[in-house]
This record gives sequence, C-alpha cells and structure tokens, in this order.
Amino acid sequence: MGLLSASATFVRYAVEGELQANFLDFAAERIALHAFRDIDDNYEERSVGWVSILNMFDSSFEYASFAAGDNIVLTMRIDERKVAPKVLKKFCIKEEERIKKERQIPKLSRAQKLDIKENIQLMLLKKAIPVPSTYDLCWNLSQGTLLFFSTSLKAQTDLENFFKKTFDLSLMLQIPYLTAEHLLNPEDHDTLARLNPEIFI
Repeated sequence: MGLLSASATFVRYAVEGELQANFLDFAAERIALHAFRDIDDNYEERSVGWVSILNMFDSSFEYASFAAGDNIVLTMRIDERKVAPKVLKKFCIKEEERIKKERQIPKLSRAQKLDIKENIQLMLLKKAIPVPSTYDLCWNLSQGTLLFFSTSLKAQTDLENFFKKTFDLSLMLQIPYLTAEHLLNPEDHDTLARLNPEIFI
C-alpha cells in the first residue's frame, strides 16, 4: 500500500549528506533527468524512473508537483520484461530438437546451446509485455528522513541505488535504535546507549 492509501506499511531512512543551496531547483533538475522512460515500444528489459505520486503515467509532473511543503513526494516506477525460466527451457529444448533433426546429428555443442538460448530469450523478450511496479516515498527535507512505502528488500535496494544516482545522497535504513536516537534530544543519547536488550517470555 502506498502513501495515499487508507493504510500503509513503510520503512524509515535517514538521508545522509549535505543538501545543496537552492535544493528544490537542483532536485527538479535531477528528477527530470531521471524521470521514468517507457519501454513499451522497444525491447529493453528494465526501466526505472520517477513519476508523480498521483499518476504513474505522469513523468513530467505536469499534473502535480513533487514538492509538498517541506517534503518531496515521489513514486519510483520500475517496468520489467521477464521470461519465466520454464518457458525459456521449453522453447530452447524445442529448438534444439528441431536443429538436431534438421542436421541429423545426435547432440549439439555447448556453444550451440548457448547461442540457441540467447536467440530464444531475445525472441521471448520481444513478445513480453513490461510489468509495472510502483513504490511511493515521502522525503522530509528539514528532518533529513525519508519514508519508503514498501517492505520488499529488493525494492529497498533499488531505491537506495536509484536515490544515490539521482540526488548524490545516501540512504541509511533506520532500525528502531537509530530511530530513537534521531527522535531523542542529544542529552538523552547516553541513556539510550546504556540500554540492554530484554527477552520477554
């Protein structure tokens, strides 16, 4: 569930690094540079980019700004073409049998099998429709925190890499201890450091 859903799950990140002067202008430039690019009309396997949180087809942010008060709200959209391994295996074996029969040979070399696999995979990818996935985020600039509305580890890795590529800033996942450290006053950090874990039975 995303940011605008009635209920949502999320993970919290700390954004590490200094924000540039006139950061919203810099952010607008970088978001435009890394906006989502459609792959429906080509044969690319994967596309990652930013879209409006209100409309997954709006990568120019024509209908809504990404800036909301002191927050940047974005959706990371990932479109992927995939070929199921069993489907690929089926068509590879079928093509191998066809070639063996045509050439009247008992078996194919490893190089021939690899060549067949590459050709079949390309053929199947051309027929595959890209499947979209969207993940919302809300970045509070003054607090340096970011909420990412997915608990998928793969999606989190994609976000961390793509966020770094876009803004030249790193994300640090906030476990409960680090979240407490962020929320508490500096004078309370020593008390937090002395806490020991307890096992409740």
